[in-house]
Amino acid sequence: MKVLLLRDVYKLGLAGEVKKVANGYGRNFLFPRKLAVPATAGALKQADAIREAAAKVREQENLEKASLSEKLGGLVLSFPANASEKGRLFGSVTHQMIANQIAEKTGETVDRRSIIGSAIRDLGVHLMSVRLTADLLPEVTVVVHRDDEDPEAYLAAEEEAEEVVAEVADAVEEAVEDAADAEEA
Repeated sequence: MKVLLLRDVYKLGLAGEVKKVANGYGRNFLFPRKLAVPATAGALKQADAIREAAAKVREQENLEKASLSEKLGGLVLSFPANASEKGRLFGSVTHQMIANQIAEKTGETVDRRSIIGSAIRDLGVHLMSVRLTADLLPEVTVVVHRDDEDPEAYLAAEEEAEEVVAEVADAVEEAVEDAADAEEA
């Protein structure tokens, strides 16, 4: 079934676009929530107007949420947890827990459903994206550590690992360049 989107739908498309979707998805989800209409000839004539109006709304939302996006961009959240010797958590760090800590640290509420990714079940440093609008997806750093450990140690280890990976990538790149130079000669 072809539908004309009236609003931006995450992982489907932006308002004003015509998309092909499963019949049940259109009938049971998109139509009742007024997110889309069937792509009839009359509806398609309105597509440009819908697209322009949605672009204006999207731009306004981006301006409103830009400051929150900047706050979230450098935010580090820390969660103490009980874990096995292998680093597997007894439980998990859920999206609701992350949303609550974001609200505590920034004073802004974020819907738990706007946090992208699965629940965290391991110790370490994790990056979680927060979908504020269709265009704004800031990443929040989540550090999950044992109760008796310092979360800064995890961040330092993560930075160290990134440096090693960068050094190895540079060495591989140099080796490839040397091999190419040797072949040419």
